[in-house]
Amino acid sequence: MTQQVLSRRNFLRGGRHDATARIRPPGIAEHALAACTGCGSCVEHCPTGVIRLTDDLPVLDFAAAECTFCGACAEHCPEPVFADGVAGRFDHVVAIASSCLPFQGVDCQACRDACPAEAIRFRPVRGGPFAPQLVAEACTGCGACISVCPAGAVAIAPRSVEVAYA
Repeated sequence: MTQQVLSRRNFLRGGRHDATARIRPPGIAEHALAACTGCGSCVEHCPTGVIRLTDDLPVLDFAAAECTFCGACAEHCPEPVFADGVAGRFDHVVAIASSCLPFQGVDCQACRDACPAEAIRFRPVRGGPFAPQLVAEACTGCGACISVCPAGAVAIAPRSVEVAYA
């Protein structure tokens, strides 16, 4: 779920950069964000530190940590932002880019080791290291695999998108 942002400076340089889409903590509907006062209680009580405030609204930073769906954010929120309760999965899955180290001939299984749902598995490849394979049905979208990837090859993608591997 990244979108290409073309700033004036990057346009003149001929380049683009990615801006990560804002991912809300689990259990917050888009319309419920209107009730958020930006108090930061969810940030304060998040045990993994994945929640941060951007423009006084809670967003998840998967580059920093993962979401364990513990519910501490909802429990300590003084506003009716988490009216839907804490969900056990997100509306996104992860996608593994072609820059993934095994696709470059380097053995790495950091994402598999970090995945609490065991949604990333590695299949044998003749003449090379095992290649990652996402089991989308098992992926909760927690982001545990994103921060541990040494190549930055793991990102979020809409759940409806089929991910193809090389």
